[in-house]
Amino acid sequence: MATEAAAAPPQIPTFKLVLVGDGGTGKTTFVKRHLTGEFEKKYIATLGVEVHPLQFTTSFGTICFNVWDTAGQEKFGGLRDGYYIQGQCGIIMFDVTSRITYKNVPNWYRDLERVCEKIPIVLCGNKVDVKERKVKTGAVTFHRKKNIQYFEISAKSNYNFEKPFLWLARKLVGNPALEFVAAPALAPPEVQVDQQLMAQYEEQLKSAAAQPLPEDDDDII
Repeated sequence: MATEAAAAPPQIPTFKLVLVGDGGTGKTTFVKRHLTGEFEKKYIATLGVEVHPLQFTTSFGTICFNVWDTAGQEKFGGLRDGYYIQGQCGIIMFDVTSRITYKNVPNWYRDLERVCEKIPIVLCGNKVDVKERKVKTGAVTFHRKKNIQYFEISAKSNYNFEKPFLWLARKLVGNPALEFVAAPALAPPEVQVDQQLMAQYEEQLKSAAAQPLPEDDDDII
């Protein structure tokens, strides 16, 4: 009979990932795409948040992101510091069909930086499956001003779902060669993206990155 010590699972490197952004940007939809994380989520009543453990199999073993989701708390004004404390990485989400959600990105960034200094952060523009986008790819400049990573995603279609996690994993582990070697179990797509349009957005991102930053400083903190 195996001893308890032998039966204990090996320690998986686990990181607290703070997910922020305005209400309605698709944060919960995004985190619930990962079925294991949805199945094993925990609710922290004192903070009114859900924590979803999202595991990824990498070329250097399994890693886990404990993704903290606001569970709607952000609708009542800012989030309490307890939400951010000990955060090791962050995702700021806005909705490309809503200008105000992008305009508020600097506020979320400021809160994140205030409590969790110098952590790797990814900015995500969600809902790129919607044709009538209001925030054009080339107009997204905040990530360049703050030197953070930006990805366009579509939570409902799983488009680019893994990219923010892969980028953060490489930063946290300190190895740019790290790869995901097995796809996580994701919920089936609810919508399909137009692949041609996505390729167009990718091109626009590349060409925008080569342009000088605009002079207006309205979103520089």
